[in-house]
Amino acid sequence: MELLIVIILASFGVSLASLVGVFLLGLKKDFLNSIIHLLVSFAIGAMLGSAFFHIIPESFEENAEDPMLVSILVISGFMAFFVVEKFLHWRHCHEHEHDCKVHPVAYLNLIGDGVHNLIDGAVIATSFLTSIEIGIASTIAIFLHEIPQEIGDFAVLLKSGLNYKKAIYYNLLTALMAIIGALVAYFSISSVPSLALFLLPIAAGGFIYISAVDLIPELHKEQRLSAAIPQFFCIILGLALMYYMKVTMGG
Repeated sequence: MELLIVIILASFGVSLASLVGVFLLGLKKDFLNSIIHLLVSFAIGAMLGSAFFHIIPESFEENAEDPMLVSILVISGFMAFFVVEKFLHWRHCHEHEHDCKVHPVAYLNLIGDGVHNLIDGAVIATSFLTSIEIGIASTIAIFLHEIPQEIGDFAVLLKSGLNYKKAIYYNLLTALMAIIGALVAYFSISSVPSLALFLLPIAAGGFIYISAVDLIPELHKEQRLSAAIPQFFCIILGLALMYYMKVTMGG
């Protein structure tokens, strides 16, 4: 029961990233633009570090008799995130063929964000049920990723015609889906303990996909060398944080 409370609190903490995003959006535009790529860079390092330093090694250890299965599940997680994102983009472009390069409209954005947060909650629960170390690492990585994403999501809601209060309300509502995802995963895995052995490497594949496909291309939009250097060091900083946690908590 204590672990369930920890999982709920971690999921709620990640949900609060939506409010952090709103706060950052209130900063001066020039300052926000100057730090957003640094936040994204740090999130990339944290997510890759969580996947490669925590989740994947633990998955290989728990599935020592069949390491190939872990590799297949990691790739499956990567492709599953590709399919989900592809579907959301197809829906948007199919319904708005004249402008399929812009962000999804409000309702589609909320649905996509809700599904994303549901998965985040499931990852948090699965990670904590494997070990406290992996749970904390995954929560930090997801939280750091959520901040720049929530800034973008909130901006989309405002541009789609919602007023400020409604945008905050709906953004927070979808963020709280993480708690539902965590509860579903917790009780599912409690009933079938071996389920965590399959979900964890899938989550690692998802982390790798988000970092490599969604976040890194955002950094390439800024082509100045003067911007690339701090981005590189922020990625290293995120990796170092996860490595430090592995050494100090993982033993």
